Amino acid sequence: MSYLNGLRLHFAGRFQAAPSTVNNDIMHFNNATFQPNYQEPQKGKNANGWWNPGGGAEWRLLGCTVQKAWLGPDSPVSAPDAVLGCVVADNDRRAPAKIVDLDPLQQLVSEIWGLEVRLCTPEGKLLLRGQYEVAGFMDIWDRAQSGGGDVGAGSMYQSVLTDLEWGDIGSSPFLQALREAASDNLLSIKFNVDGYNMDFKSPEFTRGRVVGSIGPATKNEPQHFTLGRQFIPQDTGKGNFFQPAAGLGFCVARVNETDRRIYLDLGNAIQTTVPGGPSSAQGDLQLVLANGNKPISAPIPYLKPGWYEQTAGVVVIPADRPLSDDELSVIKGNLLGMQFLNNGVSQVTLESPGGVFVRADRFVFRADADSAVTAHLWATKYGAPYPNATIVLEEDPSQLQAQTAPGNPQPALPTGVIGFPSELTADGHGRAELRIEIGDPEQYRGFIDGQVYALRPSLAEIGFPKTGFPLGTWNFISFLVWDKFPYPQPVTWLGSLQPIFQQYANLYPIMSRFLNLADPADVWANRELLYMAFSLPMSNPNTMPVTRDLSTPKRQAILSWLSHSDANGQPLMHLGTAANAPAQPSLTAVSDAVTVPPPQPERGGKAAAASRRLILQQAP
Repeated sequence: MSYLNGLRLHFAGRFQAAPSTVNNDIMHFNNATFQPNYQEPQKGKNANGWWNPGGGAEWRLLGCTVQKAWLGPDSPVSAPDAVLGCVVADNDRRAPAKIVDLDPLQQLVSEIWGLEVRLCTPEGKLLLRGQYEVAGFMDIWDRAQSGGGDVGAGSMYQSVLTDLEWGDIGSSPFLQALREAASDNLLSIKFNVDGYNMDFKSPEFTRGRVVGSIGPATKNEPQHFTLGRQFIPQDTGKGNFFQPAAGLGFCVARVNETDRRIYLDLGNAIQTTVPGGPSSAQGDLQLVLANGNKPISAPIPYLKPGWYEQTAGVVVIPADRPLSDDELSVIKGNLLGMQFLNNGVSQVTLESPGGVFVRADRFVFRADADSAVTAHLWATKYGAPYPNATIVLEEDPSQLQAQTAPGNPQPALPTGVIGFPSELTADGHGRAELRIEIGDPEQYRGFIDGQVYALRPSLAEIGFPKTGFPLGTWNFISFLVWDKFPYPQPVTWLGSLQPIFQQYANLYPIMSRFLNLADPADVWANRELLYMAFSLPMSNPNTMPVTRDLSTPKRQAILSWLSHSDANGQPLMHLGTAANAPAQPSLTAVSDAVTVPPPQPERGGKAAAASRRLILQQAP
């Protein structure tokens, strides 16, 4: 099923993502060398705190509305169905969701935490509410032909909505059908983001375009990608992030034998003339059989005004009739491609050889030392489950973002910290469970907790292409592994916590509006609120720290200190201070181990991070 289905809606509007950029530079984590100007906006060539040091990490949906909806391939929804023109909104019962990087050395899988998605009438009447399962963005590429850097980039998020709450949907046959189809109480959501504004003088600062789709989902399919025909472009190597050789970005098609149609998603695949602007004319675009480039579809009307916002890039093939048995048979067993044909020149983006593909559903993990995490891998062949596929695994840090300045810690060292089998066999449904044993980085990076690692799955018949083709540049699993943190009891400020709080005070100047995290007296005066914030689950938008980069032992130590005092009711400052408080609080582990256009691009964004990949890629 998934959003790539006959039953679906499409929405469009704006989004806001306002991260703090002080922590984009790994050297800003060093308390001993931190300078006050690191909290100031960049000035000319002086990087300071990069382009948005005062960001609070908020992530919001702005002015999004339902553009179109479909009950089936031949059944567009029409008035008076209440879903048309509905507002697609975010949190109204809690703080805004948060946008969070995994690490300064892995900024290209930024996740959205604590988001809920609502459908409301224009008058504000709730029709549907769901909780967005945390996911990072995927398939970032140089989408706009102008703009440069982050401004010209595009990427996509795919996840599910859980804990569905339905309002009075009697005036919407579409939503009634959607509720019936969501038998596992899940909906699939996918949205594309582009046209990001980094000009602090603009009223659109930290905003961009978002266009997406919602449809039914089941528990027996991946949550963060679609089981389908995966079109894998090759990279020219000339872009900031990814520049496809044939002009088309990553995309997926799903053959629905019940509907006898192909559902093709081009939402994050077609270039634009300017950031967040109209599609760029590159010729006739068609789905073809790779052998001879025989067209399967009519030319796709991607240049039609309003096409992208109204369809979210989802195309039904054929548009006007079901596929015949012969057509379905040919499509099921042959390689497909997406072709741009311009003045007789053909550029084709193909599926991987043999139509095979493997990916981890969840691909971002945080874990404590001496723990384990589990990733679920899905193998497909021509878009269908690939039973008994042989999956091979290899560490591949080539897309992590090293930094070149002297003394900068590098990623993926020391080696041997993540343990995994070199080979797995998928079950009869093409699924495999991968257990990764987590060791201890042993404070390799010194002033920054833990280390980042990357693990790439592949299939035995393909191996590990160094170019990133045919399994995709971004198709790997990222890990942040925290260092061990032994701490004595009772926990004291100077004995354990001062460096932790000083670092957060340095990196997140927005907190100074409320309290000084570097001042133990100020922290102690706000201990009740801080205890609550540090106790919240990572999924809550109000949890501290907003970056979700605090290990379980460090969180336990903070809660212990906040709940103890000396004989005079004062905070414990030095080792050896007598405690007068209850025993250390119990805390459920929060790491993933439990399961768990400016003329020049601004510095310090995703493009700056992406440029650092070359350090690892060119290493001997």
